[in-house]
Amino acid sequence: MSSAALRLVLLLPGLAFIAVSFILPLLWLINISFTTQETQGATTATYALVLSDPFYWRLAGNTLWLSAIVAVIAVALSYPLGLFLARTQSRWRGVLATLAIAPLLTSTVVRTYGWMIILGDQGLINSTLKSIGLTERPIALANNFTGAVIALVEILMPYAILAIVSGLGRLKPEHEEAAALHGADRLRVFTRVILPLSLPAIMTALLLVFVLAISSFVTPRLMGGGRVFVFGTEIFNESTVTLNWPLAAVLSILLLALFALVMAIYSRMMRAMEEPA
Repeated sequence: MSSAALRLVLLLPGLAFIAVSFILPLLWLINISFTTQETQGATTATYALVLSDPFYWRLAGNTLWLSAIVAVIAVALSYPLGLFLARTQSRWRGVLATLAIAPLLTSTVVRTYGWMIILGDQGLINSTLKSIGLTERPIALANNFTGAVIALVEILMPYAILAIVSGLGRLKPEHEEAAALHGADRLRVFTRVILPLSLPAIMTALLLVFVLAISSFVTPRLMGGGRVFVFGTEIFNESTVTLNWPLAAVLSILLLALFALVMAIYSRMMRAMEEPA
């Protein structure tokens, strides 16, 4: 058997799995999107309805805005932790890494309910602020956009930490030592050496968190209190509450289109960073 045939044989199980688990459901979803609740014939009426309704444009804007804010904050908070875990020589490194990703062992629903209790009007934060006299009325931290952002940042931070730690392989101590020998202080070493070499890891973490945030619906639904509308919550409502499957399919296709657009931008930026100056 030739090497090309052997590679094809090895690829066949994976390709078959992808076809059954992704391609076929996607084709079915596309087919459903070209129907309506009244008729099963091919039509673009549902697409026309969505694209002409300002509500769905605001929905797309809310989804992108929420995902972007969550991605930036989560990566900004995760970068120092990831950098520390990638560089430390402590014997506790394994324990610290385990603690950093330990929240993944708990269900997202459970963690979201925990944030509802912490951020609620009678929750831990508002009760503490009231008891020490910093506020008389509860601060609105739950059942709104702010609560959804806070909960999503905490829930998705472990993914950002893993992406950053795994992507910092290009960062070698020799680079920092060489910069220090040439008279660079710590701030300049960080801005001129560490940060530029960390950009691929940062970009990967941003993409991962953004993709997870843009498709989330449990946390925005629970923490938003019915006031935060994103693609995930609307797809869930249309497919399980109103049973409008064609509309849910169209929203799903638009969500995939947003994801493809983000992936294209990410690929373009990564190629630009890899090109020599």
